[in-house]
Amino acid sequence: MVPAILPTYARADVDFASGKGSWLFDRDGKRYLDLGAGIAVNCLGHAHPELVSVLKRQAETLWHTSNLYPVANQQALAERLVRKTFADTVFFTNSGTEAMECAVKMARKYFAGDGGIPRNKIVTFEGSFHGRSLGMISAAGGKKLVDGFGPLLPGFVHVPFGDIVAVESAVDHETAAIMVEPVQGESGINPAPKGFLRDLRVLCDRHGILLVLDEIQCGMGRTGKLFAHESEGITPDIMGIAKGIGGGFPLGACLATEKAAAGMVVGTHGSTFGGNPLACAVGMAVMDIVSEIGFLEGVQERAAALRLRLADLVDAHGEVFSGVRGAGLMLGLVCKPVNTDVIAAGVGEGVITIPAGDNVARVLPPLNISLQEIEEGVRRLGLAARSIEARV
Repeated sequence: MVPAILPTYARADVDFASGKGSWLFDRDGKRYLDLGAGIAVNCLGHAHPELVSVLKRQAETLWHTSNLYPVANQQALAERLVRKTFADTVFFTNSGTEAMECAVKMARKYFAGDGGIPRNKIVTFEGSFHGRSLGMISAAGGKKLVDGFGPLLPGFVHVPFGDIVAVESAVDHETAAIMVEPVQGESGINPAPKGFLRDLRVLCDRHGILLVLDEIQCGMGRTGKLFAHESEGITPDIMGIAKGIGGGFPLGACLATEKAAAGMVVGTHGSTFGGNPLACAVGMAVMDIVSEIGFLEGVQERAAALRLRLADLVDAHGEVFSGVRGAGLMLGLVCKPVNTDVIAAGVGEGVITIPAGDNVARVLPPLNISLQEIEEGVRRLGLAARSIEARV
């Protein structure tokens, strides 16, 4: 008999009842240091007092009216994102998948009215992940994502990640855009090679096509910059964001330049819940905190400390870990045993990490985790590694 909840998740055997800051508590009161942050979502930890206060205040005022009417804090959040980024305009969604669906529609619509040969192909990358909709699994193309769900949406060309020669070979007169994650998350925390984003920007400019970035997991301060592409000194034409922007409340957005968004006029796209008063109230509070002077510098400091401690952990437990990689507070421990076994051992020691491809355990703590909590988290990971070693 099928359970009441469709069994599409391999859930860990732990039932969390509450959270505070970087900590989670199960129903028996056991504490767990959360180095997963809800898959890079709870960027300010659990029950952040400012987010709680803002959400309560908005909930007592207005929940939802729909996008048939102006939404004051949606306007305010859009203006804040425009000021802080490359973008001229923003479309709000409920999730990262929806943000990337909007991005694909926008890129295709940009070329739809020129009267020439249709330009609707989008170059994407092996190992990418843009969401679970039919369109976004077609965009990623990975076997585990697409098996059994055909026929897939046409128009995506998949090339090796980081291979600019392959990208150049894939671009032709039908190409509308190149779509890429600056740091691939789901496939195992793989940052784009240095200079690769710049090369893509140059290639797009040369061919008159659009550069679309997916910063759903690596954005909102996760790498120590507000958005990861800033480290390469480039800007995209379109960008999807989500996860951290809502600090735990469902919120996503598609950001774009005026030129890239030119085809998106009344009736071309929409969302019932996207950008509603509750979500945007929380999003504004997150932006306020992440934009505070010194906040991102603090993320960089904590990221350097965490990376150093994880490197020591790898050196001390060579039978369990073979390396650490990533950027900022978006790190991955490459495991030698099956990564889910290592993660389960971590749960046993009261520390949470997240599985990813390439046998990686993702380490994605809240951006405001303390240095003391970093030390404690790595200590607990060390205890988990010892328990794995004791079984060998």
